[in-house]
Amino acid sequence: MPVAPPKLIIIGRDGILNLFREDHVKEPEEWEPIPGALEAVAQLNHAGWHVVLATNQSGIGRGLVDMASVNEVHLRLMKMLAAKGGRIDAVFFCPHAPEEACDCRKPQPGMMFDIARRYGVDLKQVPMVADTLRDLQAAQAAGCPPHLIKTGRAAEVTEGERAQWVASVPGTTVHADLGAFARHLLQRDAAATKAAAQAPAPDSQGH
Repeated sequence: MPVAPPKLIIIGRDGILNLFREDHVKEPEEWEPIPGALEAVAQLNHAGWHVVLATNQSGIGRGLVDMASVNEVHLRLMKMLAAKGGRIDAVFFCPHAPEEACDCRKPQPGMMFDIARRYGVDLKQVPMVADTLRDLQAAQAAGCPPHLIKTGRAAEVTEGERAQWVASVPGTTVHADLGAFARHLLQRDAAATKAAAQAPAPDSQGH
């Protein structure tokens, strides 16, 4: 019997899980979680969701940070998340500078396609959480349901600019932060489960 694909969520890193830094997160001590974000991932995990990171890390391509430092930052992320009872299943990242014109740097959908191949999922069933227009466009290009949270870069623009982002990527749902996104998804799941339980049983007589 084929194994069902996991319930998967794709999220960005900087501005969603941790405070965004214009100068890049270059070492573990510079990685500071946004209040409530790690708890939100743990909540989702406990409800059966697998969370995967898809993050542009152009600091590598620009020579501002090396792979060893990136790995140490992610080790700190994983340890802090584990302390809250959560986990990230995998980290996908684009190491290229913008001028390299790769197909993995968001808003290109390459990372999402890689994730779909790795996990055998239909991206139409995989919510993607963004804090920038670029990431919303990546979700749209990949076919993921787009969700914008008002932290990170989204917190630095006006309400009018955010409204323009949402208008340019139809179907975007907006949340205050990752915790609000988690509550939205879990409430949606609970409503669907309740509706399924209340649906009439199929007619066993075959009429």
